[in-house]
Amino acid sequence: MAKKRVYIIIGVILVLAFFAGNLGYPKYFNQGVDFLNSKIGLKLPHFWQKPFRLGLDLQGGVHLLYQANLSNIKAEDRANSLQGLRDVIERRVNLFGVQEPVVQIQGDRLIVELAGIKDPAQAINEIGKTPFLEFREQKSAEEIKKIQEKQKELEGKTLEEAQKIPDWQLAFEEPYSPTLLTGQYLKKAELSFDQTAYQPLVSLQFDEQGAKIFEELTAKNVGKPLAIYIDGVLISAPNVQEAISGGKAQITGGFTEKYARELARNLSAGALPVHIELISQQTVGPILGKVSLEQSLKAGILGFLGVILFMILFYRLPGVLASLALIIYVVLVLAIFKLVSVTLTLAGIAGFLLSIGMAVDANILIFSRMREELAGQKSFPVAVEEGFRRAWPSIRDSNLNSLIVCAILFGFATSFIKGFALTLAIGILASLFSAIFITRMFLRIFIGTKLEKINWLW
Repeated sequence: MAKKRVYIIIGVILVLAFFAGNLGYPKYFNQGVDFLNSKIGLKLPHFWQKPFRLGLDLQGGVHLLYQANLSNIKAEDRANSLQGLRDVIERRVNLFGVQEPVVQIQGDRLIVELAGIKDPAQAINEIGKTPFLEFREQKSAEEIKKIQEKQKELEGKTLEEAQKIPDWQLAFEEPYSPTLLTGQYLKKAELSFDQTAYQPLVSLQFDEQGAKIFEELTAKNVGKPLAIYIDGVLISAPNVQEAISGGKAQITGGFTEKYARELARNLSAGALPVHIELISQQTVGPILGKVSLEQSLKAGILGFLGVILFMILFYRLPGVLASLALIIYVVLVLAIFKLVSVTLTLAGIAGFLLSIGMAVDANILIFSRMREELAGQKSFPVAVEEGFRRAWPSIRDSNLNSLIVCAILFGFATSFIKGFALTLAIGILASLFSAIFITRMFLRIFIGTKLEKINWLW
């Protein structure tokens, strides 16, 4: 490869590392911008500040364990009932602004983890309710017109300005009114397919009393939407084509199979009387989380410095180059964690630190192969290329096996182990880029220079 091209690639890598480093920790860059703005009178913008997403054990929060009472549910309906209940609870805890809540099914129990929650008592109260399913009919044209007019009247106004307008609350009213038809009358909701076009739809079946209410409701609202709410949240508003008798109906609308399945599951959850009882509550204070984070960072920095010291002492100049590549690797991975909003837990940090060791392993294999080539009187350029070529099969196989394990852990393990698997997988992929590409570019700089002839450096 031409030297000019090597320099260009290294320049791009360093620029990328600069932006990644400032994304990970923009404090010093922004302080420099403030200094220049104050001295020169410029208006340079700050670097984008995006905080790391911290998990329960680092940010603090609450861990809740619920027992579901499935005694009144048929065995074949229990899995769908729990899945629907999980979806509804996840939707509820999202109302609290919780970052990436964890809601998992464990047998007939539900695990709920809420990081950074400020009011655990309110969350517990809301989660403990049985999901409520209801059908609502569209309000009269006159009422909807009043709502729309009031909405236009409030456009562009602040809340304080809006509250001075008479009947301002009207703008926030739903266009649908409650009816007598609720989830207590729904016997079953399941995924079906249209027999002609084979499009996914949701089939509903009401009990005897629900069938009568549903028939009256559909006869009254032909040509109008009939809205379906769970916990006060609109999930579907299909149009009524005709009065429906017999207690059976279908919801269509060009759904994907996944959406129709989830809709049926949520409807079933609203209809079935699944009661859950809180049996365990563990609160992690933010102080404890802060201490854990500080200790983890301290351990990580000490370990990282130890790795760099080892590489420089045992591999001399290649060790220095590998250490520089490792620093770039770290800032790139931290930037990726921010960009894709990875939730960092103690287990996730452990996965990241482990990936640093694996990145060093790749460099060790490459440098050992290079030394073998140099000991065999090969030229430096040949030794560099052969070192990478001969080390690649071992690096590829070991990292591929690790990625397979990460996929298995992420697919079947609990939330904390999933965090470990995700950060480890991201770290492994980034370490391959660091060892195979960045380190190779750094070594190629010395091809054709006087330093390549100083054997003790290599």
